[in-house]
Amino acid sequence: MNLGIKEVWLVDYARTAFSRSRPNQPERDVFGGIRGDELLARLLIKFFDGKLADKEISRHDIEEVSVGVASGVLENWTYGGKIPLFLAGFPEKVSSFFIDKQCSSAGAGIHMLAMEIMTGYTKCALATGFEHMTRVRRVGIDPAIERYKDENSLFYHPEYDMETSMNMLQTAQRLYEEEIPKFTKEDLDKFGVRSHNLTIKSQEEKWFTNGVNGGEIIPIEGHVAGNPDIPMLVEKDMTARKSTLEGVAGLRRISVPFYLDKNGGKEGYIEREGTGEGVITAGNSSPLNAGATTALLMEAEEAKLRNLEAMARIISIGWAGVDPRVMGRGPVPATQKALEHANLTAEDIDFWEINEAFCIVALNCMDKFNIPEDKVNIKGGSTAIGHPLGATMIRLTGTLARILKDKNGKYGVANACVGGGQGLATIIENLDF
Repeated sequence: MNLGIKEVWLVDYARTAFSRSRPNQPERDVFGGIRGDELLARLLIKFFDGKLADKEISRHDIEEVSVGVASGVLENWTYGGKIPLFLAGFPEKVSSFFIDKQCSSAGAGIHMLAMEIMTGYTKCALATGFEHMTRVRRVGIDPAIERYKDENSLFYHPEYDMETSMNMLQTAQRLYEEEIPKFTKEDLDKFGVRSHNLTIKSQEEKWFTNGVNGGEIIPIEGHVAGNPDIPMLVEKDMTARKSTLEGVAGLRRISVPFYLDKNGGKEGYIEREGTGEGVITAGNSSPLNAGATTALLMEAEEAKLRNLEAMARIISIGWAGVDPRVMGRGPVPATQKALEHANLTAEDIDFWEINEAFCIVALNCMDKFNIPEDKVNIKGGSTAIGHPLGATMIRLTGTLARILKDKNGKYGVANACVGGGQGLATIIENLDF
């Protein structure tokens, strides 16, 4: 019996570009005519027939596949992860599982597969994720809220603020108000402008499509926005815009304040903010997106036998639950757990990919760990790149691995807040350092 812990390598990573979702105008989404499972299947076909073929890795080498989706209902139901594999031509011997851990679904898949490899049960596994927020939006939220509010319901819990807990905009607003006076709306807006402009710069430099590890975006055929009859190869993320603070500051506010007593109630809030409105806007939070991601994980000795190199080594993982009303706190305890397990501190980390579901989440994490801005999301963040929920954590981890190679960093953390009041974190190491 071999009980030794195996070393896990991230061997390769790829994704589609992320489109701008338009639930009420699907023709304006360049992926609007493609189902989410088909989008992932198209990515996998190109990944294996192109990028991995050069490394002599085939579908038959894969033992287990994780498929992460935050809204795994209707056409996003994956039959335990098998439907995308059927579509992509995987042999029947390949096992799979579907995982819903909301915004960290793809990352939870990485964690579970990594643990399979660490314990010697699997040598070669594939983590995947997708979301299509044009075609399948979150369902079941309103009925869930009503069950908690109904005094005649078995599930009545008057102490639960479910309307806040299930409204991500409001969880971000509450985090902001609970952290007053550390941040201002201008801080959020500046971080959003930074995210967009860094993403645009990275696109202009073709960083996402070329360079380190051959790039990360695999072009997928969609259609011209607004005209489904004209095909178009989608090669870049569609939501990034050159931005100014003046432009972002003027965007419509889409959250509602709580007027917390500790901040002087409504009067104190208005005196500080100059308005009775919330601080969350489209300029300081992530958009709705469609996209798919995948990452190849391998036991180190197996990779060495195949003469493969590591993009990065997975050295620690972490997760945590927090008050769902302020789910944006989640990355902090999840990262702390991962750091402690790896016997590292935040000061040891060279680069961070903190998911910008909302800019306040990234700023709060940076504040709690005293992280300099020039170590965070240096190629742009989800405010601009996009956040297709179930796919995002693979994007963060893969982009981070490429940054470590590019910038000669040793350790990196990818983390995210998670709907329902959770956090997830992954620590990786650049073995070239």
